[in-house]
Amino acid sequence: MPQPTPEQLIEEQLRAAQGGGGVIEYLLHRLKPHLPPWLAPIGTGLASWPAHWYWADNAAATAGLTLASVALTGATWAAGKSTTPQRRLHSAVTVAAGSGWFTAAAIAGPDAGPLAGMYFIGGPALALSWNIRQILRRNPDATGSADGGIWEKVGLAKTMTTKAEAAPNKATIGYQLPRGELTTDDVSKALPKLASALDVPPNAIRHAPDPESASRGQIVIVPRDLLKNTIPCPGPSHPGGSIADPIHVGIYEDGTIAILFFPGDSEVSRNAMMLLVMGMTGSGKSEGGLTALGEIFTRRDVVVWGSDPAKAEQTFGPLLPAFDWVALDMPSTKAMITSLQAVIPARTAWLAKHGYKQWEPACAEVQADGSPGMPYLVAWFEEAAKTIRETDEDVFTGIAQEARSAGVSLVVSMQRASHTQVSTDTRASLGSSWCHGVRSERDAEFALDGEVLDAGAAPHVWKDKKPGYSYLVANGVPETFWATPLRDYLSAREYLEWIVLTFADVRAAADPVTSQATAKAAGRHYTQRTRYPLPGATDTQPTQEDTIMPSHTPNAFEASNDGQAPMLTPYNGNGQDDGYDEDLETIDPEQELPHPNTVVQFGERPPAAPKVQLTPKQARQAMEDLLNEFEAEGRTVVRPADFMEHCDRHGRSRAWVSGQVAQFVITGRLAETEETGVYHIVRDDEDEAA
Repeated sequence: MPQPTPEQLIEEQLRAAQGGGGVIEYLLHRLKPHLPPWLAPIGTGLASWPAHWYWADNAAATAGLTLASVALTGATWAAGKSTTPQRRLHSAVTVAAGSGWFTAAAIAGPDAGPLAGMYFIGGPALALSWNIRQILRRNPDATGSADGGIWEKVGLAKTMTTKAEAAPNKATIGYQLPRGELTTDDVSKALPKLASALDVPPNAIRHAPDPESASRGQIVIVPRDLLKNTIPCPGPSHPGGSIADPIHVGIYEDGTIAILFFPGDSEVSRNAMMLLVMGMTGSGKSEGGLTALGEIFTRRDVVVWGSDPAKAEQTFGPLLPAFDWVALDMPSTKAMITSLQAVIPARTAWLAKHGYKQWEPACAEVQADGSPGMPYLVAWFEEAAKTIRETDEDVFTGIAQEARSAGVSLVVSMQRASHTQVSTDTRASLGSSWCHGVRSERDAEFALDGEVLDAGAAPHVWKDKKPGYSYLVANGVPETFWATPLRDYLSAREYLEWIVLTFADVRAAADPVTSQATAKAAGRHYTQRTRYPLPGATDTQPTQEDTIMPSHTPNAFEASNDGQAPMLTPYNGNGQDDGYDEDLETIDPEQELPHPNTVVQFGERPPAAPKVQLTPKQARQAMEDLLNEFEAEGRTVVRPADFMEHCDRHGRSRAWVSGQVAQFVITGRLAETEETGVYHIVRDDEDEAA
């Protein structure tokens, strides 16, 4: 089967990627380029009958037809001057034969003498000769074709199409530019015109230049948006695994899982990740960050610090109990930054002492000399623009440059990393970027390199209209995916609470080296940091933890020299000390309490209703039965509160019930709705239809 022109080839692959047509349509489409040589003799034969009827006895018509035949043949010969000699001769012979037969048929009749035989032999012969010429026009051993078509339309004349591949919703077109006339930069500039010519969205076309050639590359066309539906988080990818395992954060348009790698790996020449997360308000930046943090909190060998002086508890919300230290005001945030600057040399010294060039999973295990291990540290700064404004534009530069060798990853999240908010040095030090929708192409340049934008990345097209859409340019992510859109997983609040509760015993505690260095640098901001209770705990109020570090010089917040319990000054989180009664120091703890002289009799508490003690399997089945009851009642939507009313009935905590609701969402029994905290009950017939 002959090869079509580049324009036809691209359109054909695009049509195949869109999944249209059956066998008959496909065959008709492939035969279409070969029909014109056959239509010409058919039309000539049909036209000869009325011509004979009108001009059979007309001498003037006979002379006119003869002259017209000669003139047409001469014009064809003259017009073919710019073509090859073979094509010029072939065209002239075809016109001479066709016009000569028509003249004879119009005068004598199509069936007169040998004219009928000449028609049925000569017509197909001429048509086939042009079909053969069309087949041989392309050399299968050549690297491509320099025919014009769509390349010429977009300003890339003489470009050759080297290959064309089609996959579901994806077409890949290879090209070879005319050497010395065009470069791959010209192709990048022509992408908007190419999108217009193919009638696809601007960010549906990606350009991948060949790194070993300035004149070769390929165009990837994705005509349909397969990311338009919200994608719920499918659950932990490596529950109880190491932070060195990939963190799953979303899915690319071709179905590939989007991943992040935080620790470095010398075997694959990958550095520890320093990440910039950027996106305008409403772009889904924070939701993507929560999904990544939820994944991190399922790992056994990582400690996380978090800061959000702008929104306080609003963003981190359900994940607060999982943080080792969370700073929700500016004094605590400044103390956290100071601590990072202090722990980096301390951790680096520990790694060098135990023979590690950089952090690896073995660092978190007990060492050969019996010393405790050192988990990885992730410092996540949400809404970092406020932090930079109130500290210094270079506040993160030194940390990002030095933390890689200390088993520390820095994450800086903000809406716009412009020159007025982040220094050039800081952006250069944050080698990875996770860019969501932004307001303008200028904003996109703050997060994505020029080569990524030239390849077709266009986050400014999304703005805040497509939350969760993003580009990921990070260590460990292949360059071919840098300009490919992905959709962040969306994690429901119940799912995040389930992670916090389920993996509470898995998560690591801060190691002595990091804790001691932090306590010295941050003081009570760390030693009396607020700790948040696990979901479903009896005490739902956050508490201030007193961390007394071993081998640390005692101070006003630690034990006195006589071994008595420490007298702690309550810290209110805003940098001020709340007063306490100094007379407490004069109380003798050994003195007997006075005997009571009044007895108050309270009414007896009514006996509590006995709880149904169920095994975990029975409790899960009870939850399923309860959901079936809701469905039998004709209800189409439920809320977590509907299940919470039955906590005592199952003999389970409210946190456990929240986790089961999240499991219903993950398994598809419930589906999220546009209203937060409201879920649609998915019936069996809906699931089969889907």
